[in-house]
Amino acid sequence: MKILNTTLRMGLVMSVLAGSASVSKADAIDEEKERFILAHYMPWYEAKPVSPHWGWHWTMNAFDPENEDSEELSLASHYTPLIGAYDSSDPAVIEYHLLSMKLAGIDGVIVDWYGMTNLYDYATLHRNTQLLFEKVEQLGMRFAICYEDQTVPSLVEAGMLSAKERVAHVAGEIEWMAENWFSSPCYVQLDGKPLLLSFGQTGLSDSEWTQCLQRLDTPVAYFSEHIRRTSAMGAFDWPNPSVGLAFTDRFMNDAEAWPHAIPTAFPRFVDVYEQAGVSQSWGYIGDEEGETFRSTLDQALRSGEAITQVVTWNDWGEGTVVEPSVEFGYRDLEVVQELRTKQLDEGFSYSAEDLRLPLKMLEMRRDNLDTNIGKRLDAAALALVSGDVARAKKLLTEETAVTAVMDE
Repeated sequence: MKILNTTLRMGLVMSVLAGSASVSKADAIDEEKERFILAHYMPWYEAKPVSPHWGWHWTMNAFDPENEDSEELSLASHYTPLIGAYDSSDPAVIEYHLLSMKLAGIDGVIVDWYGMTNLYDYATLHRNTQLLFEKVEQLGMRFAICYEDQTVPSLVEAGMLSAKERVAHVAGEIEWMAENWFSSPCYVQLDGKPLLLSFGQTGLSDSEWTQCLQRLDTPVAYFSEHIRRTSAMGAFDWPNPSVGLAFTDRFMNDAEAWPHAIPTAFPRFVDVYEQAGVSQSWGYIGDEEGETFRSTLDQALRSGEAITQVVTWNDWGEGTVVEPSVEFGYRDLEVVQELRTKQLDEGFSYSAEDLRLPLKMLEMRRDNLDTNIGKRLDAAALALVSGDVARAKKLLTEETAVTAVMDE
């Protein structure tokens, strides 16, 4: 994939001629090297009727998703998914999410993963992650893991892990990933190593992470949050609502000294924790009528880094969502389309109108259990990811159902 198109190259030249103090890393990037836009993805939602109950991330023990007549919030969010509250294990929802990303110009997901132990909802999250990755592979997209090492102290506190086993436990889970995920052609690689992120704020210490990575048979491209740890290739940015956009600018300045960095693009930060009685709010970063997302995505792409992380696809509790919503519609995904076309991929061909097709597919899957229609929708999904939008539209038209299936 050609990544430094004429527009971007000219922008870099102009910045140098204008007397810029430093030259962007994009200057030195091989034009044949792939760059990815990846969305941070939460697999933790449970909703009726797919699950027997409403999960904590929709309720936070304070809201009732079934109380649609209430003037107060019915979900643990200031915003509402365009498709309504959903279950992360629902195959139709997974397909809708991934196709929406693909048509927007998002290459895949970085999943918030809590490991495989059976504490709290960790096992459910692991199951949902596996379901998601299976669909990622079917659609030829990309995936990677952000390992939540905050699980380690929780496991110690629950008596499921001794303090002496902290490092060995994390190393074991990474080796499991190596055996089951890293070898996939869809797993994101950086400098020939599988990508691995970790927040690392309340889990393993810097020295523990160094010990952990030294134990691995499979080297990884490890990134810590905000600050580059001793054994990390670099760091990844994340919204800091107590500081605001100035924090992102500071991160980008620091990142110039690292081998790699993962800049972030985010639309806003409006959490619901105080309203839910969970904790005080972490702070506030306004949407600014879409300018927050546009500016952070533009800055991230212009950095020339191999990976840009969109934070987030669907953390509804913190309001950082770019998933289509009742309040913002497809606006943020249309921005991804626009900036990807300008800065990464002049050949990107999906339109804003195309973004509406995954919702049509989801509605058809929910309304029809007929086997032939299911096969037709499977074919439409593959047509969409291959860029054959015309065929996908034909398959999604009721009048052409029989003909389209026979043409397979």
